[in-house]
Amino acid sequence: MSSSGDQVKGKRTQPPWAAPAGTEVAQLRLYNSLTRTKETFVPQNGNRVLWYSCGPTVYDASHMGHARSYISFDILRRILKDYFKYDVLYCMNITDIDDKIIKRARQNYLLEQYKKKKPEASQIIQDVLSARGPFQQKLAETTDPDKRQMLERLDAAVAAVLGPLQAAVHSKEHPIHAEVLLESAKDLLADWLDNQFGSQVTENSIFSTLPKYWEGEYHADMAALNVLPPDVLTRVSEYVPEIVDFVKKIVSNGYGYESNGSVYFDTSKFDSSKQHSYGKLVPEAVGDQKALQEGEGDLSISAERLSEKHSPNDFALWKASKPGEPSWDSPWGKGRPGWHIECSAMAGSILGESMDIHGGGFDLRFPHHDNELAQSEAFFENDNWVRYFLHTGHLTIAGCKMSKSLKNFITIKDALANNSARQLRLAFLMHSWKDTLDYSANTMESAVQYEKFMNEFFLNVKDILRCPTDITGQFEKWEAAEMDLNKCFYERKSAVHEALCDNVDTRAAMEEMRALVSQSNTYIASRKSAKLQPNLMLLDSIAAYLTAMLKTFGAIEGAQPIGFPVGGTGQDIDLETTLMPYLKVLSDFRENVRRIAREQKVTELLQLCDVVRDDTLPDLGVRLEDHEGLPTVVKLVDKETLLKEREEKKRMEEEKRKKKEEATRKKQEQEMAKLAKMKIPACEMFLKEADKYSKFDETGFPTHDLEGKEISKGQAKKLRKLYEAQDKLHRDNLQMNQNGS
Repeated sequence: MSSSGDQVKGKRTQPPWAAPAGTEVAQLRLYNSLTRTKETFVPQNGNRVLWYSCGPTVYDASHMGHARSYISFDILRRILKDYFKYDVLYCMNITDIDDKIIKRARQNYLLEQYKKKKPEASQIIQDVLSARGPFQQKLAETTDPDKRQMLERLDAAVAAVLGPLQAAVHSKEHPIHAEVLLESAKDLLADWLDNQFGSQVTENSIFSTLPKYWEGEYHADMAALNVLPPDVLTRVSEYVPEIVDFVKKIVSNGYGYESNGSVYFDTSKFDSSKQHSYGKLVPEAVGDQKALQEGEGDLSISAERLSEKHSPNDFALWKASKPGEPSWDSPWGKGRPGWHIECSAMAGSILGESMDIHGGGFDLRFPHHDNELAQSEAFFENDNWVRYFLHTGHLTIAGCKMSKSLKNFITIKDALANNSARQLRLAFLMHSWKDTLDYSANTMESAVQYEKFMNEFFLNVKDILRCPTDITGQFEKWEAAEMDLNKCFYERKSAVHEALCDNVDTRAAMEEMRALVSQSNTYIASRKSAKLQPNLMLLDSIAAYLTAMLKTFGAIEGAQPIGFPVGGTGQDIDLETTLMPYLKVLSDFRENVRRIAREQKVTELLQLCDVVRDDTLPDLGVRLEDHEGLPTVVKLVDKETLLKEREEKKRMEEEKRKKKEEATRKKQEQEMAKLAKMKIPACEMFLKEADKYSKFDETGFPTHDLEGKEISKGQAKKLRKLYEAQDKLHRDNLQMNQNGS
């Protein structure tokens, strides 16, 4: 027979379980140019993200305007891939067939041919004068102020060389430097030669050499900026058959028409279809003829070409090639692709009938991207070729539009000569990707200071983590200070996540990371002031998190768990791990020498220790930081940074010395003036001011002003105080002299 206790036990069951209510989880939202608002990001196919970005037209050096777009998209791509863990397929094009490329390649070729003929100075002068006529006419017709300023500067440069050279040829007395004129007038001559002989340039290879060279330069610039290469790179020249097929399908679907060997997109027919809408991105710009003509290209806006269209709003899908242009076979005759069609055909070939993200610069919205949308949706007969359109903001230079005429045209190589790739990226991270970014000294200084602030934190944490401890000693008890710091850590991590979910707001995320470092620095300082060891594991976690985020943003390369790499990019060895044991031995030895030198008052030894710290080790990229009552901190820092710090320290010390000397000099002058004043008897002090007073009493005290008016009682009272003070000063001086004697 079971006991009552057993009966009760047999009846026991698990109590009901209640699921936690939880909290709302932030979702990624992106600013979509198709709706001009932030939309929740939902990929079309699970975790897979198909992404196409417009690449460069390669006919010249890449500049900071290009960097604005490519660094920004690299940041967005990395965050979607490495932070949000999307499976991204990133496709980008290279435009190597384009009106600008054709014209530039033709001009370069003709100018080289001209130089090879080695014309006489008189012939160069004659040709420059011939070229200058149409150039000056073009200048007179130019209304854009920036372009006009650039042309005026070019004309002035030619005039400055032309006059002396004409005089030299005429007199036959001075050496003739025709090559100087040839260099100054190369743009005028190239344009003039192109107008005369451009139609005779027919070899396709001439048009491929230029873009091939500049594409190589572009890739080198992107590698220098730490911009990831695309997963798929498409070149227009390699996709001409696909482009022809794409155009044929648009025509067969009823949205294109052939005219005089060219094929145009019928915007009216497309827009009248119930399924379609033209001008999705910038509907207010539809009909803007200036923008439309810019989209067609300089070689495609002649009156003859424009008359081929059914409507001024129609745009070229395929252009019949004129003499002096590269050409490919097509059902409509020899021709070349239009600008907009290339992206549609190439993106369609790789990504299919609909992509998740399409990216490009803000200025590409109309007509380029609106025309891309129209012709692609005409091809696929859908209305969702792009789900999310992302456009990066403009870039200005110190508040001004970047322009060669304003002499503020900055290539990527120019920018990298002044700042590192990391500093440029930090500047971009500290601004919204979709708003205008002003590239200026202040912008870059903010980025440099942010880098320095983070780097100092990483160096301090690494120094703390090097403190000897056994395996159990690294797990320390958490007190209130650690609880507070960990709470801050969690809150900042959450805030960073919310910022990145909010249209990838790296600016807010970077500020949250800065705040976390500030709080951590306060914690470290409080522990050190109390002569207590900071919590190793907590600081390790915070530093590792910040490093991981900066790696995600593309601001840190390498496998090191904490901080920026030491020894520059591409360093095969871990300098810190290799060198630190030896540097620690040196630091400890130096510390012992300093202790003994202080105890025995050997000044020379202390000075030698300072030389090692201030002069020798910085040249090797090592910084020693001495702290009273605490071990010396050893940090591996970029050599250039340390040398700059040393120069800045010397400059500040020199300024301090000069200020001290100036203060001493002023003090001496004041004392000399005071001594000189003490020697003057009170009865003489006002007599020297004949420009103020006209009469004095027997003691030398003024009674009348310069105009002969009697001194008022109020003024006399003030003067009496001065008189008495001087009398006392003079008597003190006499007394001092008597005592001295």
